[in-house]
Amino acid sequence: MKKLIGTKEFYRSVMAIAFPIMIQNGISNFVNLLDNIMIGRVGTEQMSGVSIVNQLMFVFILCLFGTVSGAGILGAQYYGQKNMTGVRDVLRIKLIIASAAMLIAVAVFMFFDTNLISFYLHEGSKEGDLAATLNYGKEYLRIMLIGLPPFAIEMSYSSTLRESGETKVPMRASVLAVFINLVLNYILIFGKFGMPALGVSGAAIATVISRYIQASYVVIWSHRHETSNPYIEGLYKNFKISWSMFVKVFILALPLMLNETLWSAGTAAVNTCYSYRGLAVVAALNIQSTIYNIFNIMFIAMGDAIAIIVGQQLGAGQIREARDTSSKIIAMSVFFAAIGGLMMFSVSGVFPQVYNTSDEVRSLASTLIRIIVCFMPIHAFLHAVYFSIRSGGKTFITFLFDSVYLWIISFPFAYFLAHHTGIDIRFMFILCQAIDLIKVMIGFFIYRSGIWARNITESVNV
Repeated sequence: MKKLIGTKEFYRSVMAIAFPIMIQNGISNFVNLLDNIMIGRVGTEQMSGVSIVNQLMFVFILCLFGTVSGAGILGAQYYGQKNMTGVRDVLRIKLIIASAAMLIAVAVFMFFDTNLISFYLHEGSKEGDLAATLNYGKEYLRIMLIGLPPFAIEMSYSSTLRESGETKVPMRASVLAVFINLVLNYILIFGKFGMPALGVSGAAIATVISRYIQASYVVIWSHRHETSNPYIEGLYKNFKISWSMFVKVFILALPLMLNETLWSAGTAAVNTCYSYRGLAVVAALNIQSTIYNIFNIMFIAMGDAIAIIVGQQLGAGQIREARDTSSKIIAMSVFFAAIGGLMMFSVSGVFPQVYNTSDEVRSLASTLIRIIVCFMPIHAFLHAVYFSIRSGGKTFITFLFDSVYLWIISFPFAYFLAHHTGIDIRFMFILCQAIDLIKVMIGFFIYRSGIWARNITESVNV
């Protein structure tokens, strides 16, 4: 137990990193919840169309997250060494790769929007108009594409700020953006203060505006505080990066980019399996995931804390300390997940009632919420183990552990249940969550081996 419980100073240091991230994610997810409710008050088809597009956009978001996170492994370790030249070059590479990923995403969504959204549209329940849902989804997606460029830039800057221990600025930018998004959503969705009621288009416009504001805040602050962020100085003077640096970042970033992309695509694919039980399932899953994102913020922030604290300790050559820190944060993460799960269970019957949808959807959503609560500690453990392995640069192992497992085990299992059995969606959901117990055992043995705990900066010259 001593390996899992830290001192008061330890918890203060972890929470100094994690708390601003919790606040940022908490406010963002709470406003997203309110946005979701606003769309849900308009109608089931509108809510389902927006939900489907957000699942598709989630694939791009995690692709970008994997890109900057892969590079950030090296950036965090360079910062631990006080090597600002290395941090600067890593940020430049992030901007280049993030921009390329953004352009590819825009092209894919523009040309394949109908096909991608249609993957989720199946008969199987009494609820919903599939054609209307498709049209609402396409309407929402076309506007959302305008917000991808600032999102790519902001993520590159914010990830570097966090790796250097500056978590408050991204938090403030996010808080500002989400409140602007909330206000604009209210005005544009429902047509308040003399504005026309734009429905799903209003929701998309509000999100795009808020993303430009968030990116502007982060970029302007970073360049106005070069003293506290010395790696920003001369960032755009040239983009000359040593070949050894580029190769190292590419080796680290590619598996993570592939992992996050394939994992998010795999998650979307599993959701398409659920959707074979009808549009009511799509709507209920949207409600379940919305409330889940509110109560998982504590253990999600623990992953970021591991990436920052453990990454810096590994970069400084403190291998034993890094392993000890990681073990204690994993224990914190599981504990927070248990607390969050109990809180989530207490509102499972009430929350779906705020949506303007059918009793079928509300009842199913309540059941799915109660099911996911039981698996939250498992999700927390897997999340923390993933970030621990990743902090030492073992990105290929994380690739196998995360996305390969999803595509080889989880998706085929869900596909089989959806297409070759008549099992009820509730039992199907339970079984698809329970399959992750195999992943828990794999993660435990990888983590206990300690092969992930290493300093990866020693082989790179900048």
